[in-house]
This record gives sequence, C-alpha cells and structure tokens, in this order.
Amino acid sequence: MDSKKKVTISWSGGKDSAFALYKILLSGEYTVVSLHTVINRETGRVGLHGVREDLIDYQANSLGIPLHKIYVQRSEDHHAYEQAMRSFYQQCVRDQTSGIVFGDIFLEDLRAYREKLLSDFPIQSFYPLWKIDTAVLIHDFIHAGFKTVVCSAHTRFFSKEQLGKVIDQDFVLQLPEEVDPCGERGEFHTWVYDGPLFKKPLLFSRGEVIEKSYHYKKVNAKGQEEELNESFYFQELLPRFT
Repeated sequence: MDSKKKVTISWSGGKDSAFALYKILLSGEYTVVSLHTVINRETGRVGLHGVREDLIDYQANSLGIPLHKIYVQRSEDHHAYEQAMRSFYQQCVRDQTSGIVFGDIFLEDLRAYREKLLSDFPIQSFYPLWKIDTAVLIHDFIHAGFKTVVCSAHTRFFSKEQLGKVIDQDFVLQLPEEVDPCGERGEFHTWVYDGPLFKKPLLFSRGEVIEKSYHYKKVNAKGQEEELNESFYFQELLPRFT
C-alpha cells in the first residue's frame, strides 16, 4: 500500500509551479495526483500569465499528469475565486487528496490568504520553494535544464521587446535592480516549455504583444482591501502540436 501523501500542484504553467513540482517529485515523499489551474471562463486564459488554456493542456500532456481546470468568472474581488477554490478543495477531500503544493517564495500575505482558504478543510499546504533566495532559485531552475519564456510583464519594468524572451543568466543579469529575479512580486510571469520533467520540448510560436490595463482589488498585509490599477504586456504564445 502506498503510504505517500497524495498532493495536487497549484499550476500556472510558469517557472515557480514547475520548480515546485520538480522539488516535490525529487523528495520522493508524495504522490502527485494532479495539476490544477484556475482559468478565466470568458477569456480561456490563465490570470495575469495570460496564456491560453491549450498551452496548459500541452504542458500537462507532456508531463503525463492529469489536469484539473477550475473555471472562474472575471471579477474585481476575490469572491468568485474563493467559491471556486472551496468547491475544488471539497473535491480534494472526497478524492482523499491531503495536500496542495504552491510555488510561492516569500510573500507572507499571499501564503496567509491561501492557508485561510484551506483552514476549513483537512488539507495541508506545502511550499517547497519557501524562503529560498530568489537569485539562487532562478539559477538552480536554469541549471536544472528548465526553459521558460516571459509571457507577461509589468509595463513599469519591461519594454515590449522583452516579451517572449527566454529566461537565461543574461536575462537575469539585465533585470532592473528593483525587479525580483523570480518576479515574485508580479513583475513578470512565465510559461515553461522544456525541462527535466517534460517528455519532449513543447513547440510554440510567438504572436503579437499587446498591452492591457487592469483595475482590481487586493488584500494587503494588514488584511485590508485596496484598489489597484496596473498595466501589463502580454506575449501571445501559440502551440504547435506535432
């Protein structure tokens, strides 16, 4: 009988969720039963990553791990998201999945928010990247053989020309001083197309880069809701299935 804990990976398609999966599998202590991804029902895309649903399918197929999709209506607050996640956590309990793995690194308020959502369920949260120096993390990620491209980035820190770039040591060295090497504060987001977990590299092409502005609400470190306006560039990535 397998005594390993069954876990599901919070999957954005980006480098942090991919590296969290990598570390969980390396530990040999858990059975990964699924990836789960939150997808905007209206756009068919993943949050501020902006990647298409079929790109997430593409990754899951190459990884050989079942994908659970959580569809959420667009909203300025967290109500729709929280309802959807609670429903998913209830399903996890029914399936005897006892852990959720997150790729968060150092944002205390985000971790507290996640654990508050999980507090009504007999489910543990795991953070295999937690408190690791982000300069070390990005180096280890690249050195492990993962390949990822910038799929979205804050207009405050990046130009259009930087979208779609592969993240390598040169990219990291050229980041503005105020940008975290892993983009942990939301400065940029990525989509992973190759690495030690993939059966083969994912083929894709780059489309246009567009700019979008967002008005949304966020709970700050004091537990207060604040309104924010942000602008991001998005690189359209198109899968090339073989």
